[in-house]
Order: sequence, then structure tokens, then C-alpha cells
Amino acid sequence: MRALLLSLLVVLGVQTGEAAAAQMAVAALPGGAVIYKPVQSIRERRFANLVQQKTDFSCGAAALGTILKQAYWLDVDESHIIEGMLANADEATVRVQGFSMLDMKRYVESLGMRARGYKIPPESLTSVSIPVVVLMDIRGYKHFVVMQRAEKDWVYIGDPVLGNKRYKFDDFVKGWNGIIFAVIGPGYDKANALLLPPEPLTAKNQLNSFKPIDDAQLMEFGFIQSDFF
Repeated sequence: MRALLLSLLVVLGVQTGEAAAAQMAVAALPGGAVIYKPVQSIRERRFANLVQQKTDFSCGAAALGTILKQAYWLDVDESHIIEGMLANADEATVRVQGFSMLDMKRYVESLGMRARGYKIPPESLTSVSIPVVVLMDIRGYKHFVVMQRAEKDWVYIGDPVLGNKRYKFDDFVKGWNGIIFAVIGPGYDKANALLLPPEPLTAKNQLNSFKPIDDAQLMEFGFIQSDFF
């Protein structure tokens, strides 16, 4: 019954696109007390810590918003950033081509911060220790995303449309234009969540570590002792 309830909650979260994590009441030992366990939908997990893109031309605003909210704890959203960038940009051009790095630079500087674009070789990606905005060519579509972390084999991306993803290093390099856009200013959180992106939602990662779980782990999840008999 609990498994069915959990499945329904997850499905409902995916279908409705709810942004807030739900709480599920489960029985706990001893004494049959009730505790509440957080339940996160697949959609919530996919877009954890990211600002989602709401318009066809606002990937730059959403990517920039992700960094400002998570790394600098600024209370901004996509619409706020769009309004700020349009103050110094041509709206007709933006609707066709989207925002540029120059538009983002001007907006960041209007906040009293600095923004720099750096052209770096692929081998230097693993040395980038802060989340940055990068421009990728995805099937002919120019798209701003957040590069959260780069490793030898993988590059972790916060995509305003697709959510948290990771690319094989060589595949990322093929679609990347070679430039990183860094936001620099006071209040940077060196332990921000973007530096520890969630692992991909796939069962393949669990195959090599699959093993039965014990009763203590089941009770931690919410089963009670009578469920085992």
C-alpha cells in the first residue's frame, strides 16, 4: 500500500509539474508514531537548483538566474532578469536571436558585480572551479546553459529546458563554442549547490552496486516491523 501511495505521488508530481516537494506520512518505531518523509518527483529532481526557461528566447536569462540565485543567493527570477536585460537591448532582436553574452554582462554590471568572458582550451575545463554560463550548439540550436562542473570523462550541465544533465567530455566539447562566462562579485557561496549536481536519473548507475537491503534500511524508509511477516 505504501509503495502504491509513493508511486501515485511521484506520478502526480511529474504530470502536474509541481515545484514543491511533498511530504508523506509514514509509521515509525517505537509506539507507532508518525513521521514525515520528503518525496521528490522526477521533475523536481531533474530541475533541482535550476531556474527553468519560460520563453523561447530566455535561456540566457534563466542560466544567469540560476547562478545568481544559487551561487550568490540573490532574490531574482527569470522575468526580473529579462526586464533588466531588455533595458539595454533591442527587444525585436532578442525575440529572434535571444539574449547575448553582452546583454548578460550589462545586466550583471548593473547589479554592481563583474562579468567576464574567457576563451579557454578544452583541457582547462576541469580547472574551472565556479559555475559558469556556456553557449552550446545543440542540433543547430544555440543555447545557453550552466556548466556546473567538469571532470575527465563528464561535464555536468544545468539546462534551463532539459534540467540537470551530463555529457561525455568529448561530446560537450563538440557542441561548445570555447567560451565560459563567469560572474564575479561579493557574497559568492563557495559551497553552493551547483558544484554538486545530482547524479543522472537512471537505473544503469545502480546495476554494479545492486544488493538486497536489510530490515533496518526498510524501517528507515517507512516500513514497520509487521510488514516483514
